[in-house]
Amino acid sequence: MFEAAYASTPPWDIGEPQPAFAALAADGRLAGRVLDVGCGTGEHALMAAMAGCDAVGIDIASSAIRLAQAKASERGISARFIVGDARNLASLGQQFDVVLDCGLFHVFDDEDRAPFVASLASAVRPGGAYFMLCFSENEPPGWGPHRITQPEIREAFADGWHVDAIEPTDLNVTIRAEPVRSWLAALTRT
Repeated sequence: MFEAAYASTPPWDIGEPQPAFAALAADGRLAGRVLDVGCGTGEHALMAAMAGCDAVGIDIASSAIRLAQAKASERGISARFIVGDARNLASLGQQFDVVLDCGLFHVFDDEDRAPFVASLASAVRPGGAYFMLCFSENEPPGWGPHRITQPEIREAFADGWHVDAIEPTDLNVTIRAEPVRSWLAALTRT
């Protein structure tokens, strides 16, 4: 499904970091080793690398990874990109200080959320941060992925995580001018 999306520009690939994640970088909240899960064409991993972080992006779509690698090369930015499944981050054999998730959590159905959260736990060091952008239930239905409620976020991350904040924000897309009503969730691995 995701591989085919990269035959053209997918709705989530705006060609720059999402403003909510750019604000995290500007505020110095990206530091150390940063993993961008479901990285697509790599804008957030590249942003983290430009902020001085050791940045890695992972995506299941090999075409997205090729595009991310090409961007890194063209821009002269040192970031690594890996084809892989975010539900198996333990296979990386690494832990990260910060994990960024722009629109991945909300594509998982109920049975895939728990394996994803367990996978995250293996990749985020204790005390590390996880920042997630996802569609909120305030976005009208009719298109796109699952709308996530605050209680769903809290339930999914009830064990081994502290929910620091869940704030309304915008997620920009290419298919319409107005942004998508979303949540920016900030969590800490306990």
